[in-house]
Amino acid sequence: CVLQRDAKGQYLFDLLCHHLNLLEKDYFGIRFVDPDKQRHWLEFTKSVVKQMRAQPPFTMCFRVKFYPTDPAALKEEITRYLVFLQIKRDLYHGRLLCKTSDAALLAAYILQAEIGDYDPGKHPEGYSSKFQFFPKHSEKLERKIAEIHKSELSGQTPATSELNFLRKAQTLETYGVDPHPCKDVSGNAAFLAFTPFGFVVLQGNKRVHFIKWNEVTKMKFEGKTFYLYVSQKEEKKIVLTYFAPTPEACKHLWKCGIENQAFYKLEKSSQVRTVSSSNLFFKGSRFRYSGRVAKEVMESSAKIKRDPPEIHRAGLVPSRSCPSITHGPRLSSVPRTRRRAVHISIMEGLESLRDSAHSTPVRSASHGDAFAVPGRSGRAESSERVAVIADENYSPADSVLPTPVAEHSLELMLLSRQANGAPCSIEEEKESEAGTPAGGDAEELGELRALCPGAGGPGAAQAEQVNKFVLSVLRLLLVTVGLLFVLLLLLIVLTESDLDTAFFRDIRQTPEFEQFHYQYFCPLRRWFACKVRAVVSLLIDT
Repeated sequence: CVLQRDAKGQYLFDLLCHHLNLLEKDYFGIRFVDPDKQRHWLEFTKSVVKQMRAQPPFTMCFRVKFYPTDPAALKEEITRYLVFLQIKRDLYHGRLLCKTSDAALLAAYILQAEIGDYDPGKHPEGYSSKFQFFPKHSEKLERKIAEIHKSELSGQTPATSELNFLRKAQTLETYGVDPHPCKDVSGNAAFLAFTPFGFVVLQGNKRVHFIKWNEVTKMKFEGKTFYLYVSQKEEKKIVLTYFAPTPEACKHLWKCGIENQAFYKLEKSSQVRTVSSSNLFFKGSRFRYSGRVAKEVMESSAKIKRDPPEIHRAGLVPSRSCPSITHGPRLSSVPRTRRRAVHISIMEGLESLRDSAHSTPVRSASHGDAFAVPGRSGRAESSERVAVIADENYSPADSVLPTPVAEHSLELMLLSRQANGAPCSIEEEKESEAGTPAGGDAEELGELRALCPGAGGPGAAQAEQVNKFVLSVLRLLLVTVGLLFVLLLLLIVLTESDLDTAFFRDIRQTPEFEQFHYQYFCPLRRWFACKVRAVVSLLIDT
């Protein structure tokens, strides 16, 4: 397959969905990271190469963009499997917060889906401790996971376990959360997120605000400041103000909000309107959501009639607990002690993101230090450095990793045909989304690397800023010329009318007006009247 230099994002996305045999594709998107470590969603209406500010090769990742309101109601098993992989990744990266009992049940579903029924011959005592479902485990949690897997889930097929996993995950408050780090007006760290049900604000491991989509009336941003306008009951209007780390992060937050509101709130895609970040035409950014809305997607899914596509599930990769789709035999499980060493910073829940400018939890990984998996004797020593897991409110996010790296990732080959005929390909991801060093672990949804030379560069950011300034000036000039033209037409109409005021009488008596009236206006009026009569007579005759 050939990827032209001017190929749109929609072409690349359709190509990937065709490779995955995926029809319910509106829930997914392609994400990439720019040189400033700011994440973006690939816009399908724009050229792929022009959206990239980095030097080639480009790294892009296939992700769930809009979480289904009810993932268990998805039509096809392949779609549920892909969403299952994404939520499993969220659980590992600390975005899906839950109690200890819920965490144990979710991990047990993952075990049942990927290693099958408990077998004493294959699964010795403590087997659940050899797999990594969360950044931090405790012995009590591991015993609970194994107990549920042994006694409650026997006989469940992978599809059934995945379905039960989705049903349970959907009930959690942070289901579908993709956190954007910000600060409130008091300077306190917070995380803003858009879910299928509305807008949420997280502080620490608690949800402090939840606003339904029908209560959100407007979103805009200016520089680093993000404004959310809310209209609640009894005509109570609220404006929530938050500050993003950078203007680019604030703009990305705004665009994500516009897309999520359009997808979940609107009844039809024809209701989507272009939104401006400012009240002035010539100032600010303009953006329009280009896809279908949730209701249309569900109606389209109900019409799917085909034999279910074959799913080649990947085996559990303990280091990530989020394997990629492979088109080969099922992979064997790998013990946690054999995985590639990665340094993990011990942080507290979502607070580990307070210095991140990303839209999702990302922290730089240090590869000089290995992550030492504590043994039975070392767990007591390590417990002094980490927070104790509470049964009432367990957060698996005490440590947040950068995006994991694919070893058995989706492999596609794309060629970028340019003037010099330079080849282009999509390979497995060698580095994480944020540019962290490569690991040897399997990614869950497939990583894309497009090798398209000739785009981006050090001056790309400056050129983009200059282009924005020029466009803003051109808009201002266009608006000014348009207003002057309208005022001139209005003045001519008023002076040629029968309106009898001292001001217009003085104008009509000037030699310049009389010359304009007899030499230009009257002939033009006669010509226009003649053309109108000709058109009217033609319409009558036909």
